[in-house]
Amino acid sequence: MKKVLITGAGGYIGSVATHLLLSKGYEIAAVDNFTTGFRQPLELLQDKHGAGKLRIYEADLASDLSPIFEKEPEIDAVLHYAASCSVNESMQDPGKYFSNNTCATHNFIQQFVDRDIKHMVFSSTCAVYGEADYVPIDEKHPTRPANPYGESKLMSEKVIRWYGELKGLNYVILRYFNVCGATDDALIGDSKKPSVHLMQNAVRGALGIEPFYLTCGKFDTPDGTPIRDYVNVVDLNEAHLLALEYLMKGGSSEIINLGTGTGNSVMEIVKQVEEITGNSIKVDSGETRAGEYAKMIASTEKAERVLGWKPEHTLKDSVQSLVDWYTKRPHGWEK
Repeated sequence: MKKVLITGAGGYIGSVATHLLLSKGYEIAAVDNFTTGFRQPLELLQDKHGAGKLRIYEADLASDLSPIFEKEPEIDAVLHYAASCSVNESMQDPGKYFSNNTCATHNFIQQFVDRDIKHMVFSSTCAVYGEADYVPIDEKHPTRPANPYGESKLMSEKVIRWYGELKGLNYVILRYFNVCGATDDALIGDSKKPSVHLMQNAVRGALGIEPFYLTCGKFDTPDGTPIRDYVNVVDLNEAHLLALEYLMKGGSSEIINLGTGTGNSVMEIVKQVEEITGNSIKVDSGETRAGEYAKMIASTEKAERVLGWKPEHTLKDSVQSLVDWYTKRPHGWEK
């Protein structure tokens, strides 16, 4: 049985990852500072799988993590999800993003590399690319972030690559496109209120949980709204598991995009949500988010070639899983 340390384990994507890896027989040390993540999904999973399989630690990655490493010897690999992840917030408070994302990541890497932990899967973002020169975007596309969030992730990637070159760190950097959906059993989903993700907020609007606001501005696209590549959170974490297994089998360090290879506009997502819920959404215009761009679609060729990964969930699957999740837990997890 392999032991994996997961950072940001109480967050949306990290809690789904914890659920998946536990179901595959991994032992998990879950780390979160719980400023935006939640204890509830981890406690639920701990009750289901046992404290021997999942241990929960409250800690900030910018701190001394020695007490955790002393309690968790023989960690085989790290899945690093913890980050601040709002494009709009990063434009308003860039310092938070360079501190929470880049500086904390460096502190964390230095500590686990010093303990001879050599395998890492890193949660990055398509925001490192900035405005697309071409679509679909492959991993050779120039990196020109248009916001501090993307810049903080790109800086973290560079830290990781230097530790790979100089300290023998083996890594897979996964650049996400737009994450959506919940687990198929509606056990775990997105609890941020509001979420930073369009589909989640549209579903909440259709179910009458909270008002839905368009914050995307006008773009040169067929319906005037941005086009994005929406990848299901379960598919996304299956890719992390494959990346983990790839590294443990001796795979070389790689940077890989995660998306579907297709794109949908904001209004297409709204219409899909209306179709599945049977409810019309009153679309009010909110404050336009800064740092956005017109079109982002991933090339998935490398993910398939290196990891053998293909997304399995359709857009409809993702919307339906969110409808099920928010019907079950309209206000998400509680702090």
